Amino acid sequence: MEQVTRALGGRIAYGADYNPEQWPEEVWDEDVRLMQEAGVNLVSVGIFSWALLEPTPGDHDFGWLDRVLDKLHAGGIAVDLATATASPPPWFLERHPEATLVDQVGNRRAFGARQAYCPSSTAYRDAATTLITELVKRYDEHPAVVMWHVNNEYGCHNDHCFCDASAVAFRRWLADRYGAIEKLNEAWATAFWSQRYTSWEQIGPPRQVSYGNFANPGQQLDWWRFCSDEIREIFRVEAAAVRAHSDKPLTTNFMGFRKSLDYRSWVDVEDLVSNDHYLIADDEDRTQQLAMTADLTRSLAHGEPWLLMEHSTSAVNWQPRNIAKTTGEMRRNSFQHVARGADGALFFQWRASRGGAEKFHSAMVPHAGTESRLWRDVVRLGADLSAIAEVSGTKVAQAGVAICFDWESWWAATFDSHPSVDVDPMATARAWHKACWARNLGVDIIGVTDPLDGYEVVVLPVQYLLSDEAVARFTAFVEAGGTLVATYFSGIVDEHDHIRLGGYPGGLSDLLGVRIEEFCPLPEGDEIPLTSYGSGTIWSERGRAVGADVVAAYATGDCAGDPAVTRRRVGRGTAWYVGTELTPEALDTLATQVFTTTKPVVGGLPEGVEAIRRVGEQGTYVFVINHTHEAVIVPVRGTDLLSGNDGGPHVVRAGQVAVIREE
Repeated sequence: MEQVTRALGGRIAYGADYNPEQWPEEVWDEDVRLMQEAGVNLVSVGIFSWALLEPTPGDHDFGWLDRVLDKLHAGGIAVDLATATASPPPWFLERHPEATLVDQVGNRRAFGARQAYCPSSTAYRDAATTLITELVKRYDEHPAVVMWHVNNEYGCHNDHCFCDASAVAFRRWLADRYGAIEKLNEAWATAFWSQRYTSWEQIGPPRQVSYGNFANPGQQLDWWRFCSDEIREIFRVEAAAVRAHSDKPLTTNFMGFRKSLDYRSWVDVEDLVSNDHYLIADDEDRTQQLAMTADLTRSLAHGEPWLLMEHSTSAVNWQPRNIAKTTGEMRRNSFQHVARGADGALFFQWRASRGGAEKFHSAMVPHAGTESRLWRDVVRLGADLSAIAEVSGTKVAQAGVAICFDWESWWAATFDSHPSVDVDPMATARAWHKACWARNLGVDIIGVTDPLDGYEVVVLPVQYLLSDEAVARFTAFVEAGGTLVATYFSGIVDEHDHIRLGGYPGGLSDLLGVRIEEFCPLPEGDEIPLTSYGSGTIWSERGRAVGADVVAAYATGDCAGDPAVTRRRVGRGTAWYVGTELTPEALDTLATQVFTTTKPVVGGLPEGVEAIRRVGEQGTYVFVINHTHEAVIVPVRGTDLLSGNDGGPHVVRAGQVAVIREE
């Protein structure tokens, strides 16, 4: 991100996806003028323009793009130039029908939307590489181009393809992983249901099996691993095609907690991490969800500044009810991302489309034009981001809490034929993040192999799959003085989805000091009272403490008296076990005990007022975002870069934002 920021003159990146090909050429000059008025300094160009850049195979038309880039450069606007490979044109599937997506029941999907290609298609990779090579050779030296945008939202609509080409690629991936068919049989427990394989050719994707039956869980887990790897391989191929002719930074836009793609395995291919984020209108905690996704993106970037590639100025078009953002919400959303480490806030898109599937998606220039509240808010946000330019390059201060969230465990925990369909690792992780968010505690979202240095508390929310190495690392963390919180359905299986025998929670039993004999999931909607904290939902267990103190037990039912929440001293640290899904009130009470010594970024602020600190060589900056309907007093002294107010404490009015350079 540093190289891009330098190209922008040290400013925070501000702009959008720009799709001039959707508009008559006479509109382009007005676009540049309005971008200047709004303070736009970076736009992504060409994301979905393959069909125009290559109208027939091998026939390239770059004239219109030449003119667009020249106009943007003349207007002082930098370009994140896309490889245009996000969606192949109609001629590609006409020429390569074998590259069409196939669903789990064997149906070929028709052309007519985007990402209509199989990730394992070599024809797609060859065509994409050819286009990228022509683009990079032509435009890498163009003065407007400061970075490369590889593809777009990989796997958003084609993360799993069940065609024959995918089957061949899956077998090859399995052979590389296991080496011998006997090792695969062991990993997949194929002695069950007479599934033992004698050759690789017998194996296929987990297509729909006989009615009312379950696919092999080992096969399912490896399939999800394969699909994530296969799409990442497309990125590697496309990135290599860019780097063959360019040393400018490149990125591809992640999609936050996209279930099908293990982004931690992608970041080593990128020069900077970028993310797209959209609020879910019916999510009551969407502000907290935004914060959690930004914490994840920063963690993927290893704490370095990252780029918010897309979010929305107001409503989107793809939800059942597309709710417009309220007054000031776009501004608060943007500052949430920047506060949590983004050195840019870009939108989809610059000008709202007249036609197409996303014509009702909001944009920086709405259908109503510049005589609108939305446009005035866009201009104000541009001025605000310019006012805090000195923040660029700084990093978010060390977090005291880490929430461990692992994609492979997420996949495995949510397969079929499990104790309860209500178990949701994401929901549990969000509940713990919300407990931190409400207390203004810094949080990183880490993987099981990430370093634990510097954290006071590590939370394992439904960390179903754990390797022996991960268990050893968490044990060492506690022994050295850390606090670990593990929830139910954690440590249950190894990396092959094999049960760890001897009692639950398997690999974590010794560390936590509990032995669970049997899971007792609750009926839908039921709660079970506890002897302290309140109630649990979804889950209960029969078991006993073995060295741990029982802090709360089940108060009624078959599990009455059995441990629900335990605490054990290990070395200089503490290991907590939470054997049920606590209600929000119960979790809040427990969190008060767990986070006793963890200091908030700024103390004394009510829930709904975020405070995040970014730190750099020249100073520290406290971002305050007030999501409430009341003014708050912030006990921080310094200069608010947005209002110019000096001194402190500062008053941040309802729905407003402050960025305070601390004295």
